[in-house]
Amino acid sequence: MKRIIDTENTNIIGPKIKEARTSAGMSQKELSEKLELMAVYTCRGSISRIENGKRAVTDIEIDAISKILDVSLDFLFGRE
Repeated sequence: MKRIIDTENTNIIGPKIKEARTSAGMSQKELSEKLELMAVYTCRGSISRIENGKRAVTDIEIDAISKILDVSLDFLFGRE
């Protein structure tokens, strides 16, 4: 299947997730564990790849991450 994105990055919110996570004083492992409690199974390695823009993020993951980190979707998408 052809890629529809012309850049190396596969998401635009990774750096904002990392910013919010570190501001909350949370490790990638802790974020992964909190996601699991919400039935969103994303391992620590996947969190790392998301933050580095190397893995796409599902809408379910984005919603759960915003709730866990207590940030808006607008923040994650850089609209505020």
